[in-house]
Amino acid sequence: MKCRHCQAAVTLQFIDLETAPPSNSYLSAVALSAPEKWYPLRVYTCTSCWLVQTQDYAHFSELFASDYAYFSSFSTSWLKHAQQYVAEMAQRFDLVASSHVIEVASNDGYLLQYVKERGIPCLGVEPTTSTAQVARDKGINVVEEFFGVELADKLVAEGRAADLTAANNVLAHVPDINDFVAGFARVLKPNGVSTFEFPHLMRLVEQCQFDTIYHEHFSYLSLTAVNTIFSRNGLQVFDVVELPTHGGSLRVFAQRQDTGRLAVTPAVAALLDREDRAGVASEAYYGGFQQRANRIKDDLLSFLIQAKRDGKRVGAYGAAAKGNTLLNYAGVRSNLLPWVVDRNPAKQGKYLPGCRIAVVDEARLQRERPDFVVILPWNLRSEVMEQLSYIREWGGKFVCAVPELAIE
Repeated sequence: MKCRHCQAAVTLQFIDLETAPPSNSYLSAVALSAPEKWYPLRVYTCTSCWLVQTQDYAHFSELFASDYAYFSSFSTSWLKHAQQYVAEMAQRFDLVASSHVIEVASNDGYLLQYVKERGIPCLGVEPTTSTAQVARDKGINVVEEFFGVELADKLVAEGRAADLTAANNVLAHVPDINDFVAGFARVLKPNGVSTFEFPHLMRLVEQCQFDTIYHEHFSYLSLTAVNTIFSRNGLQVFDVVELPTHGGSLRVFAQRQDTGRLAVTPAVAALLDREDRAGVASEAYYGGFQQRANRIKDDLLSFLIQAKRDGKRVGAYGAAAKGNTLLNYAGVRSNLLPWVVDRNPAKQGKYLPGCRIAVVDEARLQRERPDFVVILPWNLRSEVMEQLSYIREWGGKFVCAVPELAIE
């Protein structure tokens, strides 16, 4: 195996999650009668550039199909995050009606709708038809393609270079990370700015967030690795902010190396130093992760088995990709967890990949009044507990498995 960034030989294994189907390949009732594709799910660390990455088996076209079922707008906290981002960027970088904003992986228009509200011209780049159409219904112009150098050059040739590009939770999703990053260096105006948000590797390791590992996530990112990748592909990191989203993320600000004029803030050196002191650029940092993940999945499985023996009713909330990783690795099936509630109509009536647990609407939870509700998207724990607070009326409790089993 060669590193997808620097092409060095990669041999240091971070974790082996055995096999799993693509985490967003939800099944119809008809598909239950057919076999599924399962792929090995192993993650390695490059000891040359320190990029943590999956061992590739599935082509990206199988992972991001036209009926892709992840829609960003179903999380109210994420919408609030997007709205605040737009306000901050408009103020910090003086975005006005003559500016141009491009969001790569614009999904259902969850963020660009706020750009459009401000009268700032914008463009979404989104390869999945299902989400792109929802954005178009909101009046947002969308290019339905994968982003890279070729598309960036095409947009510039059409006079659509960007003053600001946003790329939220997509840097980890691209197989050719060099072509993807180089595309931003090409699509920016001379003094343009790119922002990237992604889960921080240090939080993943600290809290054993192994369920955020799935085939659609090709990379697991530290600032150490990102700074190297960006500098080799025409971008300069000039600022970084730590965020609470997705269990702990970074927002990295970058500009063109050749024309950017913004000063590098002390936050960049400070975080690089913290990562260095933590050992991100050392083999020892990645040891022991497998054993910690095994404990989490064993604890969840033990809880579900005991609940069944005790005659307790258990349901789950949030048909999230991270939940699919957790349930499949733990070997959980519908005999232990019969259903999972999700607010997204595109998922309701379908079944989770692999474990084949039914996805239902919230009325099912209200009707069956379970003793326990397992929150699979633990990053939305507070939001979900507030939304479903009524389960307390019948003595229901919430359960989270990551970073450790908690019942409350």
